Amino acid sequence: MCCYQYCLSVSCVSEDNRPPAPVNVSVMHLRADSATVSWEVPEGDIIIGFSISQQRQDGHMQRFIREVNTTSRSCVLWDLDEETDYIIQVQSIGLYGESQASKKVHFRTLKKSDRFPSNNDPTVQGLDKSRHLQTGEMIIIVVVLVMWAAVIALFCRQYDIIKDNDSSNNKEKAKPSSERSTPEHHSGGLLRSKVSVTSEYRHRQYLSALFSC
Repeated sequence: MCCYQYCLSVSCVSEDNRPPAPVNVSVMHLRADSATVSWEVPEGDIIIGFSISQQRQDGHMQRFIREVNTTSRSCVLWDLDEETDYIIQVQSIGLYGESQASKKVHFRTLKKSDRFPSNNDPTVQGLDKSRHLQTGEMIIIVVVLVMWAAVIALFCRQYDIIKDNDSSNNKEKAKPSSERSTPEHHSGGLLRSKVSVTSEYRHRQYLSALFSC
């Protein structure tokens, strides 16, 4: 009698220490061969893991997924059959055992042709982020190339301007020397011509005076 009461009291203590069943169990990110199960756990209890019961609605196959030392509140179900109905239940694992099973959740997988990406899918969000990142990198690269092209064009223009200025300065320096040398030659020729005319005129005057005498 005492032993029966002791065992009954121990079983009552174990039932009281078991964690509550998960709530708000839902299925999202449906695919033809996979789905994601998520749930919530009431606050105030220490949860160290979870257990998921996965079964086809026709009863042909049943699978159990158990994971401990984790605080995850979601799990991906792989290797599912397309266009198949499944039933799942989730249990929380605490320090003193497992909770009662959650309410049954029914879902049906998609066709392979119906695998449309969902905006809430983390994989799709990751792809979108990578695409945005690649687009941003391409924009940055294009802007940098345009800036380098502008710098090179500006440098070439400045180089041409400097080169033209140097050539014009050299021409201006060479022009005055030629102009100075030319007048000297012409002035010298004019001077010599004037001297020769004057001497010839005097010679004629001398001859005319001589003959008149």
